[in-house]
Order: sequence, then C-alpha cells, then structure tokens
Amino acid sequence: MDDIRIRRLEQGQTKIRNVPIAVTPEGFWCCPSPVVFQKTLKSQNPLLSKLKSSTTPQPTSVPKKQASEPEKKTGTSSSSRSGAPSEDASRPKHENAPRKVTIEFGEPGTSDLKVVLLGQQGVSVKLNVHSSVLVKNSSYFAKEMEDQHPKAVSSIEFECLEDVEMCIETFGLMYCKDIRHRLMKQSVSSVLSILKVAEKLGFATCIETCLEYLEAVPWVGEEEESKVITSVMHLRGESNGVKPVLKRVSSEGSIQPKDTLSQILELVLKSNEEKGRREMKTVVLKLLRENESSSSELCDEKIYSSCRSSLESLLSLFREAANVVFSDKPTDLRELLGKKMAFEADNLLWLLDILALRQSADDFAMIWSAQQELASLHSDLPIVCRHHISLITARLFVGIGRGEILPSKETRLLLLKTWLQQLINDYRWLQTTCGSFDRVVVEEGIGRTILTLPLEDQQSILLSWLGSFLKTGDNCPNLRKAFEVWWRRTFSRPYAAETTALGKQDVISGRRVTSTSFSSVEQILESSE
Repeated sequence: MDDIRIRRLEQGQTKIRNVPIAVTPEGFWCCPSPVVFQKTLKSQNPLLSKLKSSTTPQPTSVPKKQASEPEKKTGTSSSSRSGAPSEDASRPKHENAPRKVTIEFGEPGTSDLKVVLLGQQGVSVKLNVHSSVLVKNSSYFAKEMEDQHPKAVSSIEFECLEDVEMCIETFGLMYCKDIRHRLMKQSVSSVLSILKVAEKLGFATCIETCLEYLEAVPWVGEEEESKVITSVMHLRGESNGVKPVLKRVSSEGSIQPKDTLSQILELVLKSNEEKGRREMKTVVLKLLRENESSSSELCDEKIYSSCRSSLESLLSLFREAANVVFSDKPTDLRELLGKKMAFEADNLLWLLDILALRQSADDFAMIWSAQQELASLHSDLPIVCRHHISLITARLFVGIGRGEILPSKETRLLLLKTWLQQLINDYRWLQTTCGSFDRVVVEEGIGRTILTLPLEDQQSILLSWLGSFLKTGDNCPNLRKAFEVWWRRTFSRPYAAETTALGKQDVISGRRVTSTSFSSVEQILESSE
C-alpha cells in the first residue's frame, strides 16, 4: 500500500498525516474515501477539540517549543517561523483553526503539473498530474495550457462544482482505459456528478460514456428520473448521446396520445380476465385523476363510441333473456348470460367514471335517460342479473348531486322518471351484495337531483317515493332530507313575500299547488295505514 499526505495548514505550524490508498490496474491513484475528508475536517474543528484542550491545560511556553520541531522537519520558511508562534499562542484557538485541507496524491517523480481542486467549506485537494494527459482529454486544460507557456505553468486551480471526491474521480478517469467499466461501480447520482465535472472540463470521452451509462441503467423513482433529464437536457446540442437518453421519456411525434389512450381503453374493455381488468381500470382512473391536463387529450368520440357499443350489447342481452322465461333456461346458460350483463354494465360504469372525471358526462346522462326499452325490460329479469345497471343509475345521481354532471332540466326529470323506480326495486339487493355501494352518498345524490327540478316536479317524484318508502322502509332510499326541503319550500313558503311581484295568476297557481300537496300527502298516509 502507498500513502498520500494530507497536510493541515495552520499559521505557524504544519502537521502531516499519512493515509493509505490503493493503486488501480489502470495506474492512477484511487480517490480516498469520504471518511478521510470527514475525519480530517472533524479533527481540525476547534469546537470538537475545545473540551479536550480545556481539560489538559499546558504552559504557554510548551506549545511554542513543540511547534518549532515540526517546522524543522517540514522545512517551513523563515518568515513563518519568526515571531508567529508567540502571536498564535496568545490568540483564541478557534482563530488558529486551519482553513484548508490539502491532499497530495500521485507520483511526484513523474508528474509535471499540480492541479488544486477548490471545494466547499474551504477544502482544497492538490493533484500531481501529467499535463500531456490533461491536454489530451480536457479541452479546458488544453486552452489553459495554450494561453500560457507550458514550462511556465506549474500549478492550476480548478473550482469543483460538485463534491471533491467526484472531481478527483473524474480526473482519475483521464488515466483509465475502460471508463465504462469504471462507471458501472457508481450510482446514478454519482455518474450525474461526474458528468457535470466532465462537462466543465470538456472531457468528451467521459461525457459520452456517462450518457451511454444513463441510457442503459434503470432510473429508480420520479425524483431520480427528473434529475437525469434535467442534467442531460442542456447537452442536447453538444452530444449525440443525449437523444437516446431522452427517448426514454419523450417521442419524436410518431406516437399520438389520443390514439394510445384509445388503444388502452379498448384493451381494458375487451379483457375477459376479471382481476387484471379491475386492477387496470383502477390504475387508469388514478393516473387520469392525478394528471387532468393529459386527460383533456382523450378523444370524447372514442369514449362515447365505446359507451354506445356496450349499451347496445347490454340491450341485446336483456332482449335475449326476456324472450324466453329466464328460469327455464339451463343453469350454465343463465350464468353465462348473467356474466355478460355484468361485464357490459361494469364497462359502462367505468366509462361513466372517466367522463365524470373529465366533466363530459352530460351526454351520457341524456343517453341513459332515454333508454326506455331497457328500463321496461328491467322488471322482467331476476334481480341477480339486472342490479348491475342500477349501479349506473346511482352513479349518475351521485354525479349530478356533486355537480360533476350538469344535464338539462328535461334530462334530469326524464332520468328520474325512467330509472328511479328501478333503482328502488333493486335497492335492498344493492345494499346487501355490493360492497362498494355507499347508501348515504347515493341517497344524498338522489335527493339533490330531485331538488334541482321545478317545485311541481319535486312534488310528483317525492310523493311517488313516499308511497314506496312507507311500504318497504329501509329497502327503499331514505330521501327524508330532500322531503323536508321540499316541504319547507311548499308549505312554509319562505319566499312568499316575493310573490307580490308576480301576477295574480301565479299566486293563485301557487295556492292550488299547496292545496293539492296537502291532499296528496294525506291520501298517501291514509293508504299506508
């Protein structure tokens, strides 16, 4: 093992530490581990040694005598010996703390140039190098040597942008025959630091090799990926190796996001593997929700085309099941038909979620509310098969109640008249068999949807609901909150004062509605008894 000398420069004294290092097969000195720098700096920190020095006080004359001995061994100049010890001894110890750490390594006998690396926190590293090697590999040093007479240059300072260790490693790579093999021992973050130093040095071979490494190695996590892209982006016009790296995250325009997303939708919708299909539906929704800007590039026509295709298949399946008594069919056929219905309904529900996320589900509400034939066939099938489409109705009510879907007044009214009773008929089954069914959210959505209608339509729908609720109880949606709001609007009439601005006919019409409402509620209550 050879050693390097780590010098601690102080005013008035010099100490030498020997640190063992190794020599690589390529012939250049390995960079000492970061522990060497840390221990060296730590040992020079006056705050860490203050306690120890205070517990072992010595006469002031002793340090002076000790300081003079190493001066003779190291050949310190006479200017530093004359009078300096007496002045330093009277100063506080934190003022005597060294400001630089110089690490000298290499073969002093053959080197003809010293490079001083200036790092952070006052750390400097002296490298004994060969000017011919630096000029051959570095455009920076080639220019430095060209501007001055080669024989007149004995020392050049180089400011380290990164850690000193990475600067030393980069200089060592100039002596390395196989840079790629050397980089394979480094992490991505270390290679990025080396790339930054090599860029400043104009070390073209190292830059190309670093880019080849970054193109091949996996990037772990979004943070590391961002660092890689940021580091290589500004090299785009300077190196041919940048484009292969950037191809990992960007295309040259041949791939259209709309077409790609359409392809993904089609693959998911046609998948017959239940577990994989459900997982990918969750993943796609999650990614669209996290990046809504990219979701705007989706093709609405493609989504609605898929909706119509699934809806036609669902209607065809309902017709097939209704033509013959369902219970008379073989068990296998019934199960197969039921699975197909559930498959198409699940696809429609997922497409509705995407449209609601993109705030483009208004047309879906209009299409669904117009499915009169499907709604009429609903009661002809067993609940085990038909309940899946009630989940679509429930999702629409939730979306309208949250303001995610804003269909017209006519569409909202038609949706309630067409599908609310079918939802009520399946409500008990949905509560007991569908784990994802949230009764509170659905009831809130239904109630809010009803309350967006004109008062007369609210009365018609809520009175119809009241008859079902008084017969089935918990097996029916509990729309009590909506009923109370409608009651206050109808009977308490908080806006009665504003009717003075209306015509007499409007006031009379309002009285008739109130009178009819009382009569209707009384009749429903009497019939339930």
